[in-house]
Amino acid sequence: MSPAAAAPPGENRYAFMLRALKYRNYRLFFGGQIVSLVGNWMTSVATSWLVYRLTGSAWMLGVIGFAGQIPTFLLAPFAGILVDRVNKHRLLVITQTLAMLQSFALAALTLSGHATIAGLIVLNVVDGIITAFDMPLRQSFVIEMIEKKEDLGNAIALNSTMVNASRLIGPSLGGVIIAAAGEGWCFFLDGASFLAVIFALLAMTIRATAPRPRHADGPLAEMREGWDYVVGSRPIRSIILLLALVSLVGVPYTVLIPLYAGKILSGGPHTLGLMMTATGTGALAGAVWLASRKSVLGLGRVIPISAAAFGAGLIAFAVSKTLWISLPLLLITGAGFMTQMASSNTIVQTIVDDDKRGRVMSFFMMAFLGTAPFGSLLAGSMADRFGAPRTLIFGGICCLAGAAWFALGLKDLRDAVRPIYRRMGILPPAADAAADAARLAYEARD
Repeated sequence: MSPAAAAPPGENRYAFMLRALKYRNYRLFFGGQIVSLVGNWMTSVATSWLVYRLTGSAWMLGVIGFAGQIPTFLLAPFAGILVDRVNKHRLLVITQTLAMLQSFALAALTLSGHATIAGLIVLNVVDGIITAFDMPLRQSFVIEMIEKKEDLGNAIALNSTMVNASRLIGPSLGGVIIAAAGEGWCFFLDGASFLAVIFALLAMTIRATAPRPRHADGPLAEMREGWDYVVGSRPIRSIILLLALVSLVGVPYTVLIPLYAGKILSGGPHTLGLMMTATGTGALAGAVWLASRKSVLGLGRVIPISAAAFGAGLIAFAVSKTLWISLPLLLITGAGFMTQMASSNTIVQTIVDDDKRGRVMSFFMMAFLGTAPFGSLLAGSMADRFGAPRTLIFGGICCLAGAAWFALGLKDLRDAVRPIYRRMGILPPAADAAADAARLAYEARD
């Protein structure tokens, strides 16, 4: 184990890994979210299977994915402006309530026997609009629940852990419910699960903060200010570009998993649940490892390694024809992408200026979720024309190329981040060249 991953002397390792939970507000958030996220993953697997059952088309799987994700690409920059201006706690209660109502509407449509592709597209667009505001809002809200900034990275890693712990339960439970009662009950239970996070939010005590003054030249100038900040910061720019590439050409493999489960592996809902659970298990392992780390130091190196692991796992999964070979490969892809995404999130949230956090995180979410609709359409159309295996091989090769590009510029990125870390006290001031060289050697080992 590297020094940066070790618990401080005398501190229980597991307590160290869960240190962000010492904050009451974060404990409430964590507990409510993990219940709600189980429901979200049930809806994800149920939607994919419903579309596949109604159409049997890879293209339509891509279209539904596009409908749910394109609002993030279009609205996230405006959402970032709003997030930087308003009371995040109050707005989060609103977005979670709207998401609950959307899930109940989806349940009513399906349980009444009136589920159509057109109806699913409309409700997925509504969900995408809510998500466009909810995602950067949740990411920015974390720092308001964590009193010490050195625990921020642990909170982000624990967020990833709860997402992927729920991913282990949700798809498997969803597969069982689909087989026993149909997709509609998955949607209904998802709606009910939002009550947990809404009650948790209402139970919090949040310190009031002064709203940020409006920009004299209006919201477009605020958006431009956030864009210029991202473009002008080489570390943030490079991290977001790599995340956008992987999300565009790699992550849309998830929309093709029902096709693999049904046609290539000759399975059904249970097979789909197993495959999504395997992906979640790998992602959970990556998130737990990140939670065990003491410091943000060394995460820059983790980003290209994890992106390369994701790409390599994707290529190997593409050519697999056996479920028990495919499942371990999905573990690798899940671990690779989650580690890249969470490491990227931690670095960006650590170095960003607080008054621009909402806008920067909106561009981060555009890279993470906003490129995915185009990737879903690309994956669906390529799979229809060239086959799913060739589509995934193409995506894996692009991920490997992106990882190599990021790794080549890693030294310059470290040089740009190091003064920020020193200013924040993450790195001590370099007394002389020898001390600085020792620090560089320490980071290299990590």
